Amino acid sequence: MQKANRAPRTLGSVLNRSGVAGYVFILPFIIGLIVFTVVPFFTSLYLAFTEYNVLSPAKWIGLDNFRRMFFEDRLFWTSFKVTFKFAMIQVPIKLAVSLGVALLLARTTRLTGLYRAVFYIPSLMGGSVAIALLWKQIFAYNGVFNQILGAIGLPSGTRWLGDPRTALGTLISLGVWQFGSSMLIFLAAIKNIPESYHEAAIVDGAGPVKRFFSITLPMLTPILFFNLVNQVIGAFQAFNSSYLITGGAPLNTTLYYGVHLYNRAFKHYEMGYGSAMAWFMLLIIAFFTALIFRSSSAWVYYESEGR
Repeated sequence: MQKANRAPRTLGSVLNRSGVAGYVFILPFIIGLIVFTVVPFFTSLYLAFTEYNVLSPAKWIGLDNFRRMFFEDRLFWTSFKVTFKFAMIQVPIKLAVSLGVALLLARTTRLTGLYRAVFYIPSLMGGSVAIALLWKQIFAYNGVFNQILGAIGLPSGTRWLGDPRTALGTLISLGVWQFGSSMLIFLAAIKNIPESYHEAAIVDGAGPVKRFFSITLPMLTPILFFNLVNQVIGAFQAFNSSYLITGGAPLNTTLYYGVHLYNRAFKHYEMGYGSAMAWFMLLIIAFFTALIFRSSSAWVYYESEGR
């Protein structure tokens, strides 16, 4: 009896049949994850307990970096307070502005697409070096902002970036200016709110303000929760605006935690101390993130769960 002819087994069929093809395709990602994330992660954890200046081998010193951080480094607490103040002021304002603009852009007009693109542009450019330097020029003593104030008859002699009372606020304004990503997320959520809810509220005699607080805002709380977590994490990791515009001046009133960490690690070659600072900030971010998650049950409304 003659055997039936079988099609030759190709390399592709072998890979597909054994499931190896999938592993081959994700191998570059796995290698990148291990090399650029997992290994640096645990290396920095080890270095946090060492004295390491790059030029000589790391020396184990236990908790000395943390003791120095908490009890000896005056700029550590200064930078932490500045970053905390920055986050607590910028995040609420940025969320309020992004939500307000999203509500305005939710109305469909001929130029709605153009308006959305224009309002999103700052988020594309806001974190760049060029925009940071431009912001520095705008708020300089003889910059555009003071010239505008002088033209309309207002006091125009303020050194916005040189006065300890206004320097941090100027940097906060740059952070708020980058509201585009949160605005688009809010806008998408607003578009997904069923129109029947608003129609029923109008029939009951509810005005715009009543509809916003009774319908729109509760329906947006999951998105508000998402944006809040992202913005808090981003605010505690702020770096560019302080480093490029003020360098922490004047009198360290704009010295972000990330800038101080960078100075200790890369300018003074204290990599062990910088790693300890990085891990402390990781714990702070984890604490506030957990706090937001813990509180979400009291103010986040999920339609599917009826709460």
